[in-house]
Amino acid sequence: MVEDVQPIIGATTDENGNFSLEKVPVGRHKIVVRLLGYQEAILNNVLVGSAKEVILNIGLTESRVQMNEVVVRATGNKHKANNEMATVSARSFSVDETQRYAASVDDPARMAQAFAGVSSTDDVSNEIIVRGNSPRGLLWRLNGVEAPSPNHFSNDGASGGGVSALSNNMLDNSDFFTGAFPAEYGNALSGVFDVKLRKGNNQQREYATQIGVLGTDLAAEGPFKKDYAGSYLINYRYSTLGLLTASGILDLADINTYQDLAFNINLPTNKLGTFSAFGLGGLSLSKNKIEKDTTLWEPKGLFNRYTFHSNLGIGGVGHQYFFNPGLYIKTAFSLSGQQIAFERDSISPINFAASQRNREHFTNTAFRISSLLNYKINSLHTLRTGFIISQLNYDLGSAGMNDSFVYQIFLSDQGKSYTYQAFAQWKYKFAEKWTLNTGTHFFAFSLNRQQLVEPRMGLQYQISDRHSLSFGVGMHSRMEPMSLYNANVVLPNGTLAKSNQNLGLSRAIHYVLGYDHLLHEHLRLKIEAYYQYLYNIPVSSDSLGTYTTLNESGGFTSEQLLNKGTSTNKGIELTLEKFFSNRYYFLLTSSIFDSKYTDAFDREFNTRYNANYRITALGGKEWQVGKNKQNIWSLNGKVIYAGGNRYTPINLSQSLIEQQTVYYNQQLYQQQVPAYWRIDMTLNYRINKNNKAHIWSLQIQNITNRINVFSYQFDKTKQAITAVDQFGLLPVLKYRLEF
Repeated sequence: MVEDVQPIIGATTDENGNFSLEKVPVGRHKIVVRLLGYQEAILNNVLVGSAKEVILNIGLTESRVQMNEVVVRATGNKHKANNEMATVSARSFSVDETQRYAASVDDPARMAQAFAGVSSTDDVSNEIIVRGNSPRGLLWRLNGVEAPSPNHFSNDGASGGGVSALSNNMLDNSDFFTGAFPAEYGNALSGVFDVKLRKGNNQQREYATQIGVLGTDLAAEGPFKKDYAGSYLINYRYSTLGLLTASGILDLADINTYQDLAFNINLPTNKLGTFSAFGLGGLSLSKNKIEKDTTLWEPKGLFNRYTFHSNLGIGGVGHQYFFNPGLYIKTAFSLSGQQIAFERDSISPINFAASQRNREHFTNTAFRISSLLNYKINSLHTLRTGFIISQLNYDLGSAGMNDSFVYQIFLSDQGKSYTYQAFAQWKYKFAEKWTLNTGTHFFAFSLNRQQLVEPRMGLQYQISDRHSLSFGVGMHSRMEPMSLYNANVVLPNGTLAKSNQNLGLSRAIHYVLGYDHLLHEHLRLKIEAYYQYLYNIPVSSDSLGTYTTLNESGGFTSEQLLNKGTSTNKGIELTLEKFFSNRYYFLLTSSIFDSKYTDAFDREFNTRYNANYRITALGGKEWQVGKNKQNIWSLNGKVIYAGGNRYTPINLSQSLIEQQTVYYNQQLYQQQVPAYWRIDMTLNYRINKNNKAHIWSLQIQNITNRINVFSYQFDKTKQAITAVDQFGLLPVLKYRLEF
């Protein structure tokens, strides 16, 4: 029912739990769902517009104590994940937050950078650094299955990219984990982004179009036929700069273009359960043009021409069947892939002839079958078990100039491998205030014949209605990219060998202790302390080598590696969040942490991502305006202050001799650039009219035009060490029409 209007608008569900609330006024409302024997569900500030129906997927939690005339009231907790097996370091997020958080440009990854324990000081990439770990340790899941990085301009093995391929038109409430994940999540070392696609409207057809600096979107959703609960949802986007370039309106030296398509189809039946199909595909291209004026070329007298392709795709079909209200099974078949290709040529100023410098191609595909069985025995016991079988196919190649300026093949291989995962979880409320989540994940990798058993455990003590303590511990592991395992290694005798195929998986043990305090209905304080021990990490086998996967965001190496690296991440995080109510919200997070690693020779260094501290403050306010208060202005802001990027100091005297950057490799990542800070603002205006809505948005990143330093380099032109600067002020304007 809608409780904040007079008279109250109510409805009852059918036998399948479906309901419809009619003639709800435009604006934000409080929705309440009640069922005897279950905790009451309250959804605050549900935005009802004039163009699109609001689709809600509401789950109720069974009350442990069953009484005939007692109503247990519970408010939503955004620090809890949708996944009921999660105990610590987890929270849900909504599509409303990806739109609301200042300068997140509708990107769930950039939105997550405001959460405690998450950091990034790279204005170009949306990569997610969790608790000092490499971003390549993050697991992406889409509709319950493992997915490649859902980002444009992503590199091999990377979890981030320049632009998200996930349109906010497609997103449903999803989960984000930063440590000690439940047992069903495998192949994850630092974090898990468990993204869900929403179901389309099964009552009426709706459309939306959006044009902005980042892209032009078209979306459609609706039922397949009248009186059938099935629905479709589809969204297509093309980069706006790509459209302007293709039409001849813009003539840019650097071309960056992308497009993506996503869909979600829901097909329920009366007796056979619910069938579904989903997909996400993205194409991205970056290249430069040859500068005709050779006097503008770099001092070598050569022009470097490059072309970079980064494509991704994932599609799947699924089935869910309820044997009874407490027992269901979910099964999915999926096919995913990522294709990355890079070419770099040197162009002669005499005849513009091209000479090959680098050629790379990485094609990885995966066919997966997965199944999950969930059995809620009663209000005290819930069991969940399942398996995932993956066939991994790869076609990999890399060649280019080595240090001696000889064209060499670093990687050339194709083949397939398999992974086998199985898990079992048990949630037990063994007392009114105590909840235990425990389980085990099994992981086997056929390439190196490694088999791992990873126990997990979470324990929560509900001190009172407003206070709780939680503890989590778990063992976790992560595969490296297939390109790293199959790289050609140059042996001391000069021959090539695939010496890294027997590398084991990178492993970690996570410990988390948390305290949660509900200060009042809409204000929550959360503190978490953590310690992570990482081991079996691939590092250089040579004492002069500097490579470790902990310092890499993507790519591979042709060095010979050993699983002798270790790392420790420790820190404490604070979150103070005012949930959206009374038309305003705020979120304050702070993290103090330390991230160190040791190489194969027990030498300790900072990790590349050891920024040591980060403070993020964001908030926003809405105003209802117009004759009937049907329109909405909103203003959102965000402030970031964080430790600067780590870097290895440059040996200037040796760089001048060799005319290239030479580092002090015995001081790996021991220095930091100046502290990173910036202020972002977003201004939105929503106009609600009959059967349509207009939304204008202006997002400004780095509104003070602060020039943050990314790193340092040896500049051959200036014969000096110079700073590599990041973006200054960046406005992003968009317009959206819903009808």
